[in-house]
Order: sequence, then structure tokens, then C-alpha cells
Amino acid sequence: MTRLIQALHHNRLTLTKTASYYCIHITVAACVAYAVTGNLIASLTLSLLEPTVQAFAFFFHEKAWERRLKKQQQSPQPAEALTV
Repeated sequence: MTRLIQALHHNRLTLTKTASYYCIHITVAACVAYAVTGNLIASLTLSLLEPTVQAFAFFFHEKAWERRLKKQQQSPQPAEALTV
């Protein structure tokens, strides 16, 4: 349980961004789905399903980018070639 709490604390900013993105995405998806289907139940179902999958994808996408940037910062920068 301590590992989970540490992971949540360490990823707090990414999780907050993911939650914010999730709320906006659900709202937009519900409006679009309702405009297309005219059916409230279908629009709510679609608006909850697709953004939930997207939220998980966004979280892992964000973590991959963080890892990539950290790796770039840790690797030695090649010396620029001197030209005459």
C-alpha cells in the first residue's frame, strides 16, 4: 500500500492533468454523441467509455514523454564540431 501512495504522490501532477483532461473530454464527448445520436443514454454511454480509455492512454503517454526527456537530459551532449 505504501508503494501505491508513493506512486500517487510522485505522479500527482500527471494524475491531476489526466483527471482534468478526463472531465473536459467527457463533456465534449457527451455533447457530440448527443448531437449525432439524439439519444441521451447512448450519448452518456459513449461519453464515458471512450474518454475513460483515452485517460489511461494519456497518462501512459505522459509518462513515456517524461521518461524520454529525463533520458535526454542524462545523456551526454555530443560536442559540436568546429568548422574552419
